[in-house]
Amino acid sequence: MALTLRTTARPLAPAELRRKVPAPLRRNGPGLALAALGVALAWAVHAAVPAVPRLTAAVALGIAAAHLPGLRPLIRGAARPGLSLAAKRLMRIGIVLLGFKLSLDDVLGLGWSTVAVVLTVVAATFGGTLWLGRRLRLPGDQPLLIAAGYAICGASAIGAVGEAAGSEEEDAAASVALVTLCGTLAIAVLPLLHHPLGLDTADFGRWVGASVHDVGQVVATAQTGGPAALREAVLVKLMRVVLLAPLVAGVALARRRSARGARSGQSGSGRRLPVVPLFVAGFLVAVALRSALPLPDGLLGLTQDAQELLLAAALVGLGSAVHLPTLARTGARTAALGLASWVVVAGVSYAGVLLTG
Repeated sequence: MALTLRTTARPLAPAELRRKVPAPLRRNGPGLALAALGVALAWAVHAAVPAVPRLTAAVALGIAAAHLPGLRPLIRGAARPGLSLAAKRLMRIGIVLLGFKLSLDDVLGLGWSTVAVVLTVVAATFGGTLWLGRRLRLPGDQPLLIAAGYAICGASAIGAVGEAAGSEEEDAAASVALVTLCGTLAIAVLPLLHHPLGLDTADFGRWVGASVHDVGQVVATAQTGGPAALREAVLVKLMRVVLLAPLVAGVALARRRSARGARSGQSGSGRRLPVVPLFVAGFLVAVALRSALPLPDGLLGLTQDAQELLLAAALVGLGSAVHLPTLARTGARTAALGLASWVVVAGVSYAGVLLTG
C-alpha cells in the first residue's frame, strides 16, 4: 500500500515574516532605503546639470520629499528612524573620511600669511554669526550651528558640531537648509564679481576657498576661474576644514563645563560628554595618515567617493527633517542672519586676499 506523505508547512504570514527580519533592519530599513534613493537621484541631477553639486541636490531632495503629500506620512512615520540614523551615523563616518582629503604639507605650503587669513575669517565669521544669532533670538542651537556652517564647511560642520553639542535634529536641519541655500547662491554670485573686484585668477580662487561654505560648492564656484583658481580654492578650503577638529572639541568642552556647572556632568543618556568626540579623533587620524604615508591614488579615490556618498545620504536625512512652516516662522530673522553672515565671511576674506595677494 502506497503511503502518501503530507506536509504541514504553510506560507508565513506577513506578520511572521516581519518577525524574521532583525529588529535594527526592520526599524531602520525603510529610512535607509529612502536615503539611498535620494543619493541616486542627487547623482542623476548632477549628471543632468553639472553646475548643481551632488550634496546640494541631496539636501534639496530631502526637503522636497518631506513636503510631498504622498511621502510625508512615510517620512514622518516608518522611515523616520532610518533617516535620522543616516543624518547622524553616516555623517560621522563621512566626516572621518573627509580627513583623507587633507595633507598638512599642501595646506602649509600656502604660506603663513594665508594661514593667518583663514584663522581670521573663521574667528570673525563664527564669533559674529553666533553673537548676532543670539541677539536675533533664533531658537535652540541654531545660532551655534549656523555659525559653524558658515565658518568651516557647511553641512559637514553643522553635523559635527551638532553631534558634539547634542543639538536637536530640527535645529540641525534648519541650519543646513539656510547654509546650503546661501552656498548655492554663491555659485552664481561670486563668479560675477571676479573681475569687477579686480581679482586675478589665484586671488579669486583664494577668495572662494575662504568664503564659500561646502567643499562641493567651492569646486563649483572656483572652476569658473580655471584650473589655477580651482587649486587655490580647494587648498584654502581644506585649510578651513582642518579647523573643524578644534572647533568641535571646543564646543564639546564648553557643553561639558556647562553641564558640570548645572551639577549634571552627564549627557541625556547618562554618560559623560567626551571632550573630543570619537569621529573627530578619527578625522584627525585620517589627516595624519594622509600627511605621513604615501597612500595610493586608488585608495584616496575610493575614500573620496565613499565620503561623498555617505555625506549625501546624511544630507538627505537632514533635509527630510526640515519643516518649512516652522522655518518660516523665524524666516525674517533667519534670513537676516544668513545675509549678515554671508557679508561678513565674504568681506573679511576679500580683505585678507587683498592684503596678502
